[in-house]
Amino acid sequence: MMRQYELVELVQAYNPNADENLLNKAYVYAMQKHGSQKRVNGDPYFNHPLEVAAILTELKLDDASIAVGLLHDTIEDTDATRAEIDQLFGPEIGTIVDGLTKIERLNLVSREEAQAENLRKLLLAISQDVRVLLVKLADRLHNMRTLQFMAPEKQKRIAQETMDIYAPLAGRMGMQDMRNELEDLSFRILQPDHYAAIMARLDQLQEDNREAIDTITHELTERLADAGITARVKARVKSPYSIFAKIERKSIALEQLSDMIGFRVIVGSLEECYQTVGIIHTQWKVVPGRFKDYISVPKHNDYQSIHTTIVGPSRQRVELQIRTEEMDRVAEFGIAAHALYKDGASANLGRIEMESHAYGSLRQTISHLTSGIAAEDFLEYTKLELFQDQVFCFTPRGRLIALPRGATPIDFAYALHTDIGDTCVGAKINGLILPLVTQLRSGDEVEILRDHNHRPPSNWIGIAATGKARAAIRRSVRQSAIQRALALGEQVLNMMLEREGVTLEESEGKALAEALEQPTKRDLLIAVGEGKIGSEPLGNAVAQVKGLRRRRRKLDLPVADTADGWFALRATDQFRFRVPGGQRSGPRAKAALAQLDFHTAVSVSGEGVIPGDRLVGILEPDAPITVYPIHSD
Repeated sequence: MMRQYELVELVQAYNPNADENLLNKAYVYAMQKHGSQKRVNGDPYFNHPLEVAAILTELKLDDASIAVGLLHDTIEDTDATRAEIDQLFGPEIGTIVDGLTKIERLNLVSREEAQAENLRKLLLAISQDVRVLLVKLADRLHNMRTLQFMAPEKQKRIAQETMDIYAPLAGRMGMQDMRNELEDLSFRILQPDHYAAIMARLDQLQEDNREAIDTITHELTERLADAGITARVKARVKSPYSIFAKIERKSIALEQLSDMIGFRVIVGSLEECYQTVGIIHTQWKVVPGRFKDYISVPKHNDYQSIHTTIVGPSRQRVELQIRTEEMDRVAEFGIAAHALYKDGASANLGRIEMESHAYGSLRQTISHLTSGIAAEDFLEYTKLELFQDQVFCFTPRGRLIALPRGATPIDFAYALHTDIGDTCVGAKINGLILPLVTQLRSGDEVEILRDHNHRPPSNWIGIAATGKARAAIRRSVRQSAIQRALALGEQVLNMMLEREGVTLEESEGKALAEALEQPTKRDLLIAVGEGKIGSEPLGNAVAQVKGLRRRRRKLDLPVADTADGWFALRATDQFRFRVPGGQRSGPRAKAALAQLDFHTAVSVSGEGVIPGDRLVGILEPDAPITVYPIHSD
């Protein structure tokens, strides 16, 4: 176990002005609060917050973050309170610790709902202070490193959550090393056979290519030195999970991958990056189509490098990443590379957001995710929004829009503005009008065609690739469906009142709603329009409120003419129907059929109906019953 003074020395090694008293007090307080608590493997529980703090020192975070690392489980797992943390360590630290504390599952009906609400709380805290994310990632990393002591099912559940949420979050913030380790630890648990096979292949690959790696490293360094460029060359092997993901994405065998070993070429300046590209391209054969300039157009997580692939001495493909020292630091540590300890952090979060496009973008994403999305949708949308692989497209005016791979013009429209998405009717991609289902590619110029009277149809939910677009579409579809149901319900009620020769006063509208157990008249009309309240109970309620005596008609009710319970109306061959559940007879079937006159002509609206549609029939004066799908206008 790391001693108190050792932790202080670790922090002061990169931050000489660190608050030694704060670190000592947090160490002692956390150790006392966790007391005799044990982890599953039998170690003292205090080992865990201490290891989290150690991981945070590797990221060179400020002393407040280190203190939070020590304290992060005290409110959740001990008798410590938020008020006590505020009093002892200040409200800044108290707020971060509270943001890392899970919500109690008092009124949450399922594990998934609890997971969604805890994630929502965490993301809101992250949007206020990036250190919440950094401590949470360090916490998850240490838990993953010691996950083997948990029960197998719990291991899989935590590993899947890590793969779905926390590894992408680390990637979103440019923390590539942490992302790789989280993915690999999860991969080892979720797919142990694939993990073992790839690790064995990588070990063999490094052994077989040791000489080639040394040769390429030496040649790159020498050639650049001849041109007056001092370069640091680092060979690296791709992570097991990134290899597996590439195999899955491209549907190829492991043996077909030719770029599992790559090299980082780190030079002194931006100008030398481009000079290095020129030298490499004149000295080695270049693989066509493998050049990417992420310096002029950085990735959404602030990553900058020039990528190119050459043919090595043994005719193998060799990927090179050319960058400056600062770019290399950001590539490894992401948001943590912005030297939070220099400024004391919270007062300078505005500076961090300005320096880090990744954090500013994440805050916008969190704003979309935490506004009006139900718990059952929240996890799905969060996973979509945090997905790492992206394409970069442009508006006609040159505005850059980053979208997940597989995104369509619909996603592009909603990325611009919700109103633009709602009124989108088409798109020009590189000057050509193409279907809205077209998947966008990097470099596409996209112009959205609009109709201000248009609203998105529900099938767009299956086309959109971003959580923001799906949430907006679903919200618009719900609103449109409610408005249609409201108008339809009002039409049904007015026709019934007209047939009875009565009108409904405002006070009677409330009484009518109460008679049918609806909160308001508006809720009643929506329920009628959605088909949840039929004409029979509505007519009875109207008669009750108005003091009318209803005359019931005895109908010759049919029996299903097919074994699966389908009925046909005698007056038309266009429309056949089935009572919910498929009953052919009995009280439920008769109750449903009693409201239809089987000798009245029936026509189907211009919308048409398809099997499985829920329907509403409207009887107009001197006209046939018109059948409308509930989703139609």
